[in-house]
Amino acid sequence: MNVELADERFLILTDRFTMDHAEGRAATKRIDAFGTMAKVAGFLSKPKEDEFELVYRERRLQPFWRLICTADYLYERTRRYAVKVPSVVETVAAYGQTLSAVDGEIAFEGLETCREAVRKESLYDALSRQPDAALARYLQFEGVSVAPEGLAAAAGEGTIVVPPVAKAPELIRDALSGVITRIEADRVLDEKIRVEAVELYYRPIYAFRYRRQGKEAVVEFDGLTGDIKVGGSTFETYLGKVMDPAFLIDASVEAATLFIPGARLAEIIVTKGISLARS
Repeated sequence: MNVELADERFLILTDRFTMDHAEGRAATKRIDAFGTMAKVAGFLSKPKEDEFELVYRERRLQPFWRLICTADYLYERTRRYAVKVPSVVETVAAYGQTLSAVDGEIAFEGLETCREAVRKESLYDALSRQPDAALARYLQFEGVSVAPEGLAAAAGEGTIVVPPVAKAPELIRDALSGVITRIEADRVLDEKIRVEAVELYYRPIYAFRYRRQGKEAVVEFDGLTGDIKVGGSTFETYLGKVMDPAFLIDASVEAATLFIPGARLAEIIVTKGISLARS
């Protein structure tokens, strides 16, 4: 089995909002961030502005992976076909054969040539390692392709570049398992497995941590959709740090690294550097 593996690609999605805009929108949800009781109290008595202290704010680039895998199988197999005939039929002469009818059927063998094609796009949260189809909404936004050095430069501009917890090889194994299938074949004529896209996307998120009555809470603002989320997280421990590019796939990856249940391990060959999918 020849697994063709695309080169990695890194993209930073272009922010649609400014820090000031995000902070203004987040402030409208700060009472909600302190829980239901605080929200109910806010209905009864509107909190004063000086009750809230903005103690920290950040703009970060948060990662997710996009992988596109395809499989194409061409194979042959022999099948027996049963054809109903009227009860009065005893024999049928066709294609140089005379077929006898048994219980109202004639039967013959044929050689089938079959092709199966499978394509799967997978999206993963790079921090939780979990598949997340909802991330597809971010693919509609424009992005800039960068080298790993470009990610380090982004961190130097006061933006936190969050390193991915999920490594590409482990996700590739999972994504490939969705396209590698068992086929019923007498002879396989051609078998192509491709990872057409291995893309790490970074999307902008603003986070604001407020303090009120000795308690702290976080409000997040999505830099692409404009959605607001209470109870989010901050990543100030990564502030100013240059990301280690150790998560990149080694071009000399061995077959064992890409072990896929159901695949013939001894026949897996990894070829690096095919053209990237653009769709």
